[in-house]
Order: sequence, then C-alpha cells, then structure tokens
Amino acid sequence: MVDSSILQNMVDYASLNQNDVVLDIGAGLGFLTGFLANNCERVLAVESDARLVKGLREELKDLPKAKIVEGDVFKVRVPQFNKIVSIPPYHISSPLLLWLFRQKIDCAVLILQKEFANRLIAPVKSEDYGWLAVVAYYYVEVELLDDVPKWMFFPQPKVDSVVVRLKPKKLHPFTLKSEVLFKQLTQSLFTHRNRKVRNAVLPFIKGACATRAESAIKVVEGLSFRNKRVRELAPEDFGALLNALVE
Repeated sequence: MVDSSILQNMVDYASLNQNDVVLDIGAGLGFLTGFLANNCERVLAVESDARLVKGLREELKDLPKAKIVEGDVFKVRVPQFNKIVSIPPYHISSPLLLWLFRQKIDCAVLILQKEFANRLIAPVKSEDYGWLAVVAYYYVEVELLDDVPKWMFFPQPKVDSVVVRLKPKKLHPFTLKSEVLFKQLTQSLFTHRNRKVRNAVLPFIKGACATRAESAIKVVEGLSFRNKRVRELAPEDFGALLNALVE
C-alpha cells in the first residue's frame, strides 16, 4: 500500500484507541503495522514469510508497541487481541473469513479484493450469492467502505479492492444446532446452485448423514422450500434445513 490516506481511514473505521490490541495479518514490510502502532496499545504483526520477518524486525525495532508473530495465522499461537486491521494476502480470503467469524473481537477492518467483498453482501438469487454470503449473514454485519484502486499498491495488482468493516452480530439472526455442519451444508449445496434443494442436498446427506440417509431424505421432502433452487434460498432457509437434518 503506497497511499497513506487509506491507512488513516482504516484506523478511523476501526475507532482505534490506546486500549486496543490490534492484529495485522500478513504484515509484509510493516507499513500498516507501523501506522497502527501509533494509534493503539499494541499491534501484533503476523507474517509467515521468514524473509519478510527479517525485514520487519529491522523496520519495527524502534516501535515497542509492535510485536512480531512469525508463522501462519491459522496455526501459530497469537496473543489476545480485540480488533483486526489488515491488508491480508488475497489468496487466503475465504479461510481467513471463516477463521475470523470464530474470533471474539469488536471489529475487523480489512482491504479485500472487490469481487470477493461483493460476495459477502450478495442478495439472494444474484449471481454473486453463494455460501460465503449465507455464512457471513449469520455471523457479522458487513460494510463496504472506501474503494481502493489497484494503482494504490506497489507492485500493482490486476484487481481493484475495497475497505471492508466487519462487526460481529450481538445476536445471531437464527439458531443453529451445529455451526460446523451449517458451513459444510451451505458449501455443499452451492456446488449445485441451480438444482432443486431436494436433489442438491443428497450428496451432503450421503456424507454427513450416511447412517440415517433414508430418514434425512424424508425430512427434506417435508420442507416447504424443497422444490426451490439452491440460489433461491434465504440464509434462514439454510439454517432451517440444517436443523431439520441434525434432529
């Protein structure tokens, strides 16, 4: 990121103060990390590339509020934090969001690929509507804020980006009997997005519900939306389907 105005906007959108411990995922050369260190109690800079970590140690050596955490954010032990402000590598966007949904945080402010961010807020039946929109709807409030054109980066990527703010919902919009199976179900169904639910759910039933496949199929036949296409289901419908299957 070569435009510092965006970094200030990210700080403002996260409402950082001197009580916050902030996680910076994919700290890279430390430009954002250094900026964050001046606006919070502590910043945890996670970086998995050993070559970049060496540069980070030099770059951040005079910033006592910055702590470098070397390793994969999904595997390494990270000290407690309450906010995430980051420009993460785009190739980890999906697993990062799923990991983030499980964290107890006040908010996350991220720069994401614009096409990916649009999938987080895609409405039912739209081309971008998929499992990510359904799962995100259950966990977080999503706001797409500043556009970040590709020329703001060096080297310049091939895609435009956007600043996204995520805030965990205090109350989930519906109840789930299994959050893990909910993610698996939605991912499975959207591989057959244009099929009717009664047919699209069969691979999931044969996998996750193999021991009672026949009874699970009967449950599906009793649902009011069984003849809808997968892409026509609201997030609440996916929740109802999951709960019916795991009874």
